[in-house]
Amino acid sequence: MRARAALAASRAAGGLSARLGRGRGTVIGGAIAQKIDPRLLRDLAKGRTTVFVSATNGKSTTAMLLAAATRSTLGLTAHNDGGSNMESGLIVALDSTRDARFAVLEVDELYLRPLSQAVRPRVITLMNVARDYLERGVRYKRLLRHWRDTLAAIDWPCTIVANADDPLVVWSLRGPRGPRPPELVWVAGGHRWAGDGLVCRDCMVSLRSDPGSTPPGDWWCPDCGQRRPAPTWWRDGGMVHGQTTSGEPIEVPLDLGMPGDVNEVNALFALASAVQLGVPAAAGAAAFKGVIDVDGRYGRRNLDGRLVRVLLSKNPASWQETVDVVEASDEPLIFDITARGDLNARDTSFVWEAPIERLAGRPVIATGVRAHDIALRLELAGLDVRAIPDPFDAIRAVPAGPVTVATNYPAFLELRDALARVDDRPKPAGRVAAGPDAPPRAPAT
Repeated sequence: MRARAALAASRAAGGLSARLGRGRGTVIGGAIAQKIDPRLLRDLAKGRTTVFVSATNGKSTTAMLLAAATRSTLGLTAHNDGGSNMESGLIVALDSTRDARFAVLEVDELYLRPLSQAVRPRVITLMNVARDYLERGVRYKRLLRHWRDTLAAIDWPCTIVANADDPLVVWSLRGPRGPRPPELVWVAGGHRWAGDGLVCRDCMVSLRSDPGSTPPGDWWCPDCGQRRPAPTWWRDGGMVHGQTTSGEPIEVPLDLGMPGDVNEVNALFALASAVQLGVPAAAGAAAFKGVIDVDGRYGRRNLDGRLVRVLLSKNPASWQETVDVVEASDEPLIFDITARGDLNARDTSFVWEAPIERLAGRPVIATGVRAHDIALRLELAGLDVRAIPDPFDAIRAVPAGPVTVATNYPAFLELRDALARVDDRPKPAGRVAAGPDAPPRAPAT
């Protein structure tokens, strides 16, 4: 009776929140439900085969790709595609697809242990660790200890798919083992933001590296001998190499519907995780092509003939990835920074750490509340900058056609919802779309 009451309250609150345009209801509904029945998540997860995807960057996209691969061969799959990745969001996702035997859940990296204890996932995918904004390592050190505690508490059959190229991820998995140590599957997932993992956390000496290794990126500590585990999954010229659960070799091409090398890395983790569930590699990789939008990212929205692509750049690592994506395109570029909420939302120091100089000479518009702060950084990097504070005016200032807007998280939420309201183009059929499903808030100016 308590579970039924909790779910009824969750659905009512979530529906009301969506109708009032105050969000999608995936947080408030689940939060109310867990207050009524603290065991609800555990009960909803029973009888399902679940994958957790966690990381500082890329977990939403990887979970979206993995869910598409799982559905393609294993059938109905629960997935928190709106990005609500704490207990409340997981409750809503599992309740909304009650008949699904499989679940792919993006999980906040600092909630991994309690959520894994409740759900007992069959696979946990750990992709990368990087700091956020001005924290200078405080958060990721706590995160590494948390991941170590998570590993030590596992007492059920579990496989961890982990990034062998990231020394911080590897260190977090070298801690004490629990009563039933999980199987480890290592992926050469790259270490694009290497500044936070240059030192051995046991010896406090600089790690050495060999970019010419096969696959590239080998690293080791000259004192204790810790080094990159041998990966069984890697990329090579658009091909993915890996192994089945029985050790048979896999080689399949990647053909994605989203741009950038970073999304090939996300797809590599998604495919390695899907294979652990029994998804044939070729079928899983084929399903990736249909993913063209991740909760408002990458997919295009129409504004007066401007086909707007929004990229989320929330910390130094993701801003570096944004530069990689936009560098390969010559379409107009807009940087939108909004200051709202906590210190991280107001901090613009991460843009000084991003390799903006690689875009030198390009025309660009700085917009949002922090338009002039960002314009200074862009101008010093050699870009041809205009500052237009209103985001919609900035978009309309470029010629009709494709345009990319790189945003921090507050700006992303506001622009995503506003563009969803004005976009009247027919949505493509037969594609995986994770766009907004609730009335958006009015555009911020």
